[in-house]
Amino acid sequence: MKNIIILITALMIASCGTDKKKEAKKVEEVAGNIASFTDAQKKNAGIVTGNMERRTVSATLQLNGKIDVPPQNILSVSVPLGGYLKSTHLLPGMHINKGETIAIVEDQQYIQLQQDYLTAKARLVFIENEYRRQKELNLSKASSDKVYQQAEADLKTQKVMISALSERLKLVGINPDRLNENNISRTVNIYSPISGYVSKVNVNIGKYVSPTEVLFELINPTDIHLALKVFEKDLDKLFVGQKVVAFTNNETGKKYDCEIILISRDLSADRTADIHCHFEEYDKKLLPGMYMNAEIPVSNAAAWALPEAAIVRFENKQYAFIQKNEHQFEITEVTTGNSEKGFVEILNAERFAGKVFVTTNAYALLMSLKNKSEE
Repeated sequence: MKNIIILITALMIASCGTDKKKEAKKVEEVAGNIASFTDAQKKNAGIVTGNMERRTVSATLQLNGKIDVPPQNILSVSVPLGGYLKSTHLLPGMHINKGETIAIVEDQQYIQLQQDYLTAKARLVFIENEYRRQKELNLSKASSDKVYQQAEADLKTQKVMISALSERLKLVGINPDRLNENNISRTVNIYSPISGYVSKVNVNIGKYVSPTEVLFELINPTDIHLALKVFEKDLDKLFVGQKVVAFTNNETGKKYDCEIILISRDLSADRTADIHCHFEEYDKKLLPGMYMNAEIPVSNAAAWALPEAAIVRFENKQYAFIQKNEHQFEITEVTTGNSEKGFVEILNAERFAGKVFVTTNAYALLMSLKNKSEE
């Protein structure tokens, strides 16, 4: 019996001890959420209080992509009739001007083409004279209709041949109007069709190139644009004509103003679409293939907000301090949204209606709480 009484007494003492520990722990947790500052400490720390403000906050869409060139600004240079590359001075990255000679190609077929054209022109004089003669003879019936018709057909055939040979000469860069028996050449010049720079050089001196081979790739950079990736859920926030601010990873402070010119409606396997933006001012530092980041303001809405100095980050969460009384401030978790012009949107603002917050130097209060917990 005595042992039973002793056991019951021990259990009661242990239970009382546990309750006291829980109560002490509860008091400690409550005290650990409240920072106490005297008037002097508040002044030294620069603590200022105020209410949440109703402000217009813009949501910003963060995107990334790279600089692209439209197909019409990328040109592949070939030799229409083929030949041996006699000379070129091009190197990748070199700037060229429209009409500049970028290569010289030679081949015996160019000699033959010029010969055929000049021969056809010389024969045309004879055929025209023969046609006029047969026409006069036919009028007096001194020549049959058949002979006259044959002369007429020969004249038309010769003119077609000369016209075709003339176009072939133009195709290889030879002006037929300036061609005569004294300036026949075995070489033809290849001229740059645009002003821009060289992207690729695929040939070397002495190599024979066929008409299907690409000698050089040229890029006209004046119409480069920015291609950005946007997720399906954000497509309805964008529209043609919307302003975009872009920047590179190397120069985040250098901003480039752009405008959306095209929004793709074709989604890829990862549920993204391309949007194309035009640079308002061309910068030679921007090269095709260069990766860039972009920011797009997508909405303006009124929201309750606090100054950025009122928000503290601790253990991957956002907090603010609510004034309990003149000298005590309670740390409270807040859900933040977009930020603009030094203010942060508070998404769970309805919980804090009428509350007074610490609006500056909230980190001083956080340091005070951390120091107290370490004691």
